[in-house]
Amino acid sequence: MQIDKLRGKQLDQLFDAVLTLKNREECYRFFDDIATMNEIQSLAQRLHVAKMLDEGQTYTTIAKESSASTTTISRVKRCLAYGNDGYRIVLDRLKEEEQE
Repeated sequence: MQIDKLRGKQLDQLFDAVLTLKNREECYRFFDDIATMNEIQSLAQRLHVAKMLDEGQTYTTIAKESSASTTTISRVKRCLAYGNDGYRIVLDRLKEEEQE
């Protein structure tokens, strides 16, 4: 995993902090403080691209709807196919929540 290069006390503290958040409003408040608008927008865009790829959407449709570059779409697709299943975990859980 690429993130293994960053693994350590500081990153553990960040992830532990995220895991303490109890609802969407707390997420909004925390991410507003910890990240720039561009960083938040990039993360949200990548997740949206992953969801669209998982639904079988074409690059053209994804680029139009998400405003993501084809480079971003390709990176996300590569992570879905060959990554550490991080997107898969989240996408599957989001689908489960939608069905409930």
